[in-house]
Amino acid sequence: MSDPYWNHNVHHHAEVLDAVPDGCGKALDAGCGDGLLTRKLAARAASVTGVDRSPEMIKLAREHVRVPGNVTYLEADFLADGSLPEGAYDFVSAVAVVHHAPFEEAVTRLARLTAPGGRLVIVGLAANRTVLDWVISACGVPASQWHARRHGGKRSPAGMPMEDVHMSWGQIRQAVHRLLPGCAFRRTLLWRYVVVWDKSSGKPSDKPREGGP
Repeated sequence: MSDPYWNHNVHHHAEVLDAVPDGCGKALDAGCGDGLLTRKLAARAASVTGVDRSPEMIKLAREHVRVPGNVTYLEADFLADGSLPEGAYDFVSAVAVVHHAPFEEAVTRLARLTAPGGRLVIVGLAANRTVLDWVISACGVPASQWHARRHGGKRSPAGMPMEDVHMSWGQIRQAVHRLLPGCAFRRTLLWRYVVVWDKSSGKPSDKPREGGP
């Protein structure tokens, strides 16, 4: 079934889903928005919790006509809500979320929510600060236009919270390698980075690979 809309975050859902470990028990989608990714995760995990602090987004998620039976939506702030037990989730995803909060606090909290032996995937945004940053970003323009035409335009749910990005690509790369030792970091053409971290070993996952545009 095709997605109801397309944007740069939705474009990266396939990469997030591909990183879900086989036999995943409990999954958490932090900052789930209208629940699109959460519903996809339901096919890869025994149970999925989607959490978002926006009541409008949680309302959209809960009112969707096809919410899988193994999905629960929670209106809460993943940074502070005590109903989210630390170390309990075999898979944690956060797509376009960490720039809405103090970066180090958000990444540290996501790592703590991840169970020993579990996996954390972060898809985020960064700010261009160098000439190389701008050159790489310019290379993404034709790719973005092609994908948008293919999917009928770039759209998001009405009322989706937006936030400016302040950290540069270099700052984020350095921070995640410090906060998540052994993680894999990759910059994508559609103005996102993808971080994959396996909590148990601290070794980089083979998805995604280091480097790339």
